Amino acid sequence: QLVESGGGLVQPGDSLRLSCAASGFTFDYYAIGWFRQAPGKEREGVSCINRRHIITNYADSVKGRFTISRDNAKNTVYLQMNSLKPEDTAVYYCAAQRSYCSPMWSSANVYAYWGQGTQVTVSA
Repeated sequence: QLVESGGGLVQPGDSLRLSCAASGFTFDYYAIGWFRQAPGKEREGVSCINRRHIITNYADSVKGRFTISRDNAKNTVYLQMNSLKPEDTAVYYCAAQRSYCSPMWSSANVYAYWGQGTQVTVSA
């Protein structure tokens, strides 16, 4: 099970930190990805961190603003989001794929487990 938290309503330029808490599987065997889906748009891969958090991946749209990290002792992955923009508004999901972030890390199809999502709204 994956449970996201930390979403909310913020103004442009603000920051948020999302959390993804895992249970029911061996967390440090899995890479974790963050996705987002805005109304009327396809689900978009945002970032991925592999099981030993050595390798991370980011979508071009968030590079330099978002940082993914994980604490295997707490079975939790974080997404620090800075300099938020209105176009970052979406439901954010975390998902788990076995072992490492694959070359197809931004494809939802490679993930086995999903959370229920947390809403992030960026608006003045």
